[in-house]
Amino acid sequence: MTAADTTTSTAPGEAAAPDRTHILNLSCTDRPGIVARVTTSIAAVGGNIAESAQYWDRSTDRFFMRILFTTPREVNHAVIHGALRSAIDGFGMTFSLTDGDRVPGILVLVSRFDHCLLNLLYQIRVGWLRAEVRGIVSNHEDARTIAEQHRLPFHHLPVTRDTKPEQEARLLELYRDSGADLVVLARYMQVLSNGLSTALQGHAINIHHSFLPSFKGAKPYHQAHERGVKLIGATAHYVTPDLDEGPIIEQETERVTHALSADDLVAVGRDVEARVLARGVKLHLERRVLLNGHKTVVF
Repeated sequence: MTAADTTTSTAPGEAAAPDRTHILNLSCTDRPGIVARVTTSIAAVGGNIAESAQYWDRSTDRFFMRILFTTPREVNHAVIHGALRSAIDGFGMTFSLTDGDRVPGILVLVSRFDHCLLNLLYQIRVGWLRAEVRGIVSNHEDARTIAEQHRLPFHHLPVTRDTKPEQEARLLELYRDSGADLVVLARYMQVLSNGLSTALQGHAINIHHSFLPSFKGAKPYHQAHERGVKLIGATAHYVTPDLDEGPIIEQETERVTHALSADDLVAVGRDVEARVLARGVKLHLERRVLLNGHKTVVF
């Protein structure tokens, strides 16, 4: 008897257990029959597809797919893996299967600018962002009050050039111990070392306070103001050892004019940064972002 043949009885008046929700992400070399094989395998375990998106990148001949589906409660990931094994092996797929019912956790890193942190907390509170903050980490004390107001763990990890290795080791330990799915650099004004960037690759998102490629160095908005720019923006991207060059998840720009001061640009920039970071985090946690080399496929 297979999982698809298994039935469970429900006592009179007793509500049936809700279905499980799963998210399947996959990529492989494009070939005919991928969608048919995968969806047939899901149907074989009683799966019902609620959302599906796919993309063929002609330049690399790679196929990408995301499927959100439900199954009866008794069908677990091991059963689904078994049903998909033939397709995975046959097409040489890179894949992930995620529990869609579990609320993902994030560890937020912040320095003194708290607008991105506050927006994340607000979006979680109103239910637009489905996440649980496992802790707030900062190299300054400024965000402690925010953490206390929201009854969240706060970790003050000051850093200097001499203490950076020990500080980053502690940061990585906090991330692993927290069970968080993602590290969010919410205007954390420290450059992560190559070692930490590599350890967190694919699991850390940074908000860059410019529309990349950008004015680099200190005070980017002031540099932009001096150059008379007409657009400013922000970029949410994955952290990699290549500074500010990780795969881009989300971007937004705002049109500005000569009449705005540098402080006006900073104010506009804060608003854009907060929105872009929240959207980037949401896309990642909903498993809508698939890596395609140095680029991303975002469903």
